[in-house]
Amino acid sequence: IQMKKSIELLNRNGIICRHFRWVKPGELGSRTRTEIYMGVETDDYYCAVMTIRRKSKIMGKEAKELMRLHTRLEALKGTKISRRYLLLFAPICSKAYSLLQDEGWLIIKGK
Repeated sequence: IQMKKSIELLNRNGIICRHFRWVKPGELGSRTRTEIYMGVETDDYYCAVMTIRRKSKIMGKEAKELMRLHTRLEALKGTKISRRYLLLFAPICSKAYSLLQDEGWLIIKGK
């Protein structure tokens, strides 16, 4: 159900993936409650989609952890993941927001 909601939110924002699969955070050595997906877009670029659903605010520390998870995902799969998306169902600190945007993340806020 959660994966379907994530795909629908991506589609509403014009992001369509041919292949899309869930990656367990444990595979990346993480204990976060972040949903992690990896996909291949229609133009053959790999993408990483991370979904955060919670009530507390996302701070800079969590933003840096997301970037580390992205690096680990690239190492695990042995490929360069050029597109990074964060589906956010939580408030976010302005510094964390700008940090992720500067690193090339597209932040999509859900409802």
